[in-house]
Amino acid sequence: MCATCGCGNDTAGVSTTRSSAAPDFGADPDHCGADHHGDGQRSPARETLTLEHRVLAANDHIAGHNRQWLSVRGIMALNLTSSPGAGKTSLLERTIGDLGECPIAVIEGDQETALDAERIRAAGARAVQVNTGAGCHLDAPMTRRALEALDPEPGSMVFIENVGNLVCPALFDLGEQGKVVIVSVTEGADKPLKYPHMFAAAELVLVNKIDLLPFVDFDSAMFAACARSVGGGRDILPVSATTGEGMDRWYDWLSGRRISAA
Repeated sequence: MCATCGCGNDTAGVSTTRSSAAPDFGADPDHCGADHHGDGQRSPARETLTLEHRVLAANDHIAGHNRQWLSVRGIMALNLTSSPGAGKTSLLERTIGDLGECPIAVIEGDQETALDAERIRAAGARAVQVNTGAGCHLDAPMTRRALEALDPEPGSMVFIENVGNLVCPALFDLGEQGKVVIVSVTEGADKPLKYPHMFAAAELVLVNKIDLLPFVDFDSAMFAACARSVGGGRDILPVSATTGEGMDRWYDWLSGRRISAA
């Protein structure tokens, strides 16, 4: 159970068979949960904060193992976050097709179905689907199990497509090298002000669906100002996964991150 939002992430499962050559992450830490002593001396608010601290601390411990395992193998992992419908999967399909010479693997996070993982495989990349059930985000233990099943090759890129949500993914470290927020021009330019923690945590913001700019009311300058006002958006790149416009800048950014991960 996620203490920050009450979602049931403990029910999440990886819908694939574990690889026979799975990485060794070491022993699992103790399952995180609240200690209820029934002494009546702790307020509900304090109980919630204590549980949240324990959940995040346990998550960060496993995220550290994930990060170390990825680093040793020279694998660059990025955590892609967005609202539902911003175009994460379409962006990945285009990226896989354009960077065919680069080994790419994808962890797909959704509450239900394996539709996005099927799309990624059809585009030519290996993928594993993580269904979170009632959960609204991926966490480090889920990512670890997905990496065990995926077993990405050394030197590859791993994209972690998080559940469509701009709240909890900001809090949960998965062991990734960086977070990338994807928004579309069909969303409001004030999005960073509504979800400041997610944008502050982002290494990069991709503004997708710019091919629709003639048909929607989206103020690009206002969006950039809002993103930077909350401490995020060090890099803001306008792209279109449909037409390919601006995608070269995204690929250049990825190339620079791969070099630093090697």
